[in-house]
Amino acid sequence: MESSDDDNEEWSPAQPKPKASKTARDPAAGEKKAPAKRTAKPKEPKAPKQPKAPKVPKEPKPRAPRKPAAQRKTLAAKVLKDSSSSGVSFIVSEAHQADGWAGEGSSLAGFRAKKEEVEEEDFTFDEPCPKKQKTSGACLGQPSALPSSQAQDLRNELDMNWDLIEVLWVCWCVLCRWVCVNIISLLREENTVPFMVRYRKEMINHMDADAVRDVQLVYEELRSLAKKTQSVIQTLRKDGVLTAELEQNLRSCRSADELDHVYSPYKKGSKLTKARRAKALGLEVAASTLLDTPHTLDLRAWVKPGTEGLSSVEEVATGVEHILADMIAKDPETLTYVKTLCENSFVTIQSSVSKSALKEREQEKSLQGNKKPGPQQNKNKDIDKFHLYFDFTCNIQRIQSHQTLAINRGESLKILTVKVNIPDRVKSDFTRWCINNRWRPRTLAREELCAIIRNAVEDSYKRLILPFLTRSYRTKLTSAAEKESIAMFVRNLRQRLLVCPVRGCVIMGVDPGFRHGCKVAILSPTSQILHTDVVYLHSSGQQREADKLCNLMIKYSCTRVVIGNGTACRETESFFTDLISRRYCHPLDVSYCITNEAGASIYSVSPEAVKEMPDLDPNLRSAVSIGRRVQDPMAELVKIDPKHIGIGTYQHDVSAGSLKAALDGVVQECVSFVGVDINICSETLMRHVAGLNAGRAKNIAEWRELNGPFINREQLKLVKGMGPKTYQQCAGFIRINPQTSQAGGFVPEKPAAKKGKGKTGVNIPTSFNPLDQTCIHPESYHVAQRYSKHQYTNTKPHTLVHQHTPLAKACSGKDGVDFDTVSYGDSYSGGGL
Repeated sequence: MESSDDDNEEWSPAQPKPKASKTARDPAAGEKKAPAKRTAKPKEPKAPKQPKAPKVPKEPKPRAPRKPAAQRKTLAAKVLKDSSSSGVSFIVSEAHQADGWAGEGSSLAGFRAKKEEVEEEDFTFDEPCPKKQKTSGACLGQPSALPSSQAQDLRNELDMNWDLIEVLWVCWCVLCRWVCVNIISLLREENTVPFMVRYRKEMINHMDADAVRDVQLVYEELRSLAKKTQSVIQTLRKDGVLTAELEQNLRSCRSADELDHVYSPYKKGSKLTKARRAKALGLEVAASTLLDTPHTLDLRAWVKPGTEGLSSVEEVATGVEHILADMIAKDPETLTYVKTLCENSFVTIQSSVSKSALKEREQEKSLQGNKKPGPQQNKNKDIDKFHLYFDFTCNIQRIQSHQTLAINRGESLKILTVKVNIPDRVKSDFTRWCINNRWRPRTLAREELCAIIRNAVEDSYKRLILPFLTRSYRTKLTSAAEKESIAMFVRNLRQRLLVCPVRGCVIMGVDPGFRHGCKVAILSPTSQILHTDVVYLHSSGQQREADKLCNLMIKYSCTRVVIGNGTACRETESFFTDLISRRYCHPLDVSYCITNEAGASIYSVSPEAVKEMPDLDPNLRSAVSIGRRVQDPMAELVKIDPKHIGIGTYQHDVSAGSLKAALDGVVQECVSFVGVDINICSETLMRHVAGLNAGRAKNIAEWRELNGPFINREQLKLVKGMGPKTYQQCAGFIRINPQTSQAGGFVPEKPAAKKGKGKTGVNIPTSFNPLDQTCIHPESYHVAQRYSKHQYTNTKPHTLVHQHTPLAKACSGKDGVDFDTVSYGDSYSGGGL
């Protein structure tokens, strides 16, 4: 019997089907085969499960005894010696590459190739700078905590229940913890913000100066809070009212408002609070018993007839309520919970016109017939300025900074009445949480005792917590508004200081005026005063004054006119426009501009102006200042108090100390950003360099007058008061240009220190260093010299003359010190003020 193909069919891996040809197929190939029938096997009944035998616990293996340290070291050295002698290594030599164990597909070979590739990599300069990235965790190699010595000093200095780094990390959630650690470490080492931003940017994750300054501000606020807390604790301990619980509450405060809230009942001169009066009667024990063991509390036992506050059960219950209300209002966990409720609710701030302002308005209507404007009418004009806030309501999270400052000003003038509205839902949720969770008695309490707790919670919220929340919100809004106002000052001042100067031409500065004439000052390209005069351009003798101005401009080749934007500005502009259109000063090509003259009058009578221009009239000093503001804005504007430049709003409503610190910081930042030529800059400008102050700037100016111009940065170490830290902070921002220095000049030796100090005299080089006119810090000179040598030696010979700067040629010497002063001076075109 022949077997069919189906009977001989076997399971085999699927073979690739041959491609179908376009020729005719066999008719039998197109027939479909009948599918094979499959029969299911009958299922066998499952055997019943046998109960598992209980597991017998295994006996733990005995642990081998630890060998002595000396024996372990000997054994480790022996193992290392054996492994090295066997020829096993991660980097395989050429002899081992032929072996099969290090073949092409081996993972060890891949590791070897990668390792060799890393080792062959050399220092290169063609890689782009890394981009600023936001990291979420600690960067590789960056510290997650301060060094032990600094951490211990900081802990002893603060002595609070919170960690300073943790608080900064929470306040500035965009920062990494290692960034906070580095910033605090740099600040504690007395580094300036410009130095940190420019020369320690890898430690602060490339943060800008404003962000670093904000972190510095929070850091100083927390330090001042810690000092104030220590002072409060010492005062309370001296008065004998400090308890362990009160001390913990004080050390847990994270803001000045919280500290004042906890400390206010104990201030001298303040009225005795209801809680303290109840505690003086001894009811604090009854309040503690109500929370811990209420079933043992009997209020009738505390009644003392004839004693005020204890004469009845109702008075005893009221005293206990006051103590509990005080405990609830000062509990940190309770305050945190109620703040969270407010953050998730629609809290609004509302302002309306005050009753006193309405009365004054009614009096104004009765005096409308009076033609002379009296003080009452002038005051009513101030009332009209706040008409936008007579019926104003805004969400606490959406109000603008200028609105907050306007409301505060109206309230201080008693024109507006301000109120913070917190929804009733916050009160109901807070009461429910206190009764059912935080302030619930530990055991079952009677109904009258539960009523005492309920009344205490409601009294605490209405009498203590609600005013605290109102003060807290007002303080936060005011603080945020002041910071925004100061930030606006900083932005505007930075723009004014960094305006591009107009150099290389003679400038005429004009302080316009009507009755007293226009004050004129002609300045040389180096800001030297060439001529000063007063002309009356808006009187009957305009033609005579025009001829006078034209003769002066032709005599001094003056082609630029700078007009202040004060009184008679537009009339003076029209006068000069007419002269220019008629080509009155031909062949000179004259042009004009208008600049901001804010602060020029105040500067003209300042001691610095008197010292700089003793023989000039104050009005003429204003014209000189206006002209110099275009020639060199930064050098001139640093002489004026930033508050008088007119670059912000509500400057009289913000903290004067904070505003001055911020403006001084941005001036220092801008001056350091541009750099100063130490041989020609003024003492006023020099004091704003990072690391310097008025005293050190004066010492530098005196040294310059006594010994001549500086030849290199190393000579700064010879100046009195210039220590290693000061030199580190200021050296990178000071420029020494070949045009203003005299190479080979006199270099005095710094005297050696007294015996026993371990110091010797300082050896100062006497040659000019081209790197001293760059922003490269002296601590990085070796990198710059290596870079210049690398670029100089790797360039094709036919490009040496045309493509290499004199700096690269100078730094390409044997040791990077073969500097060519003359050639570099010929190609120099900038650097510093």
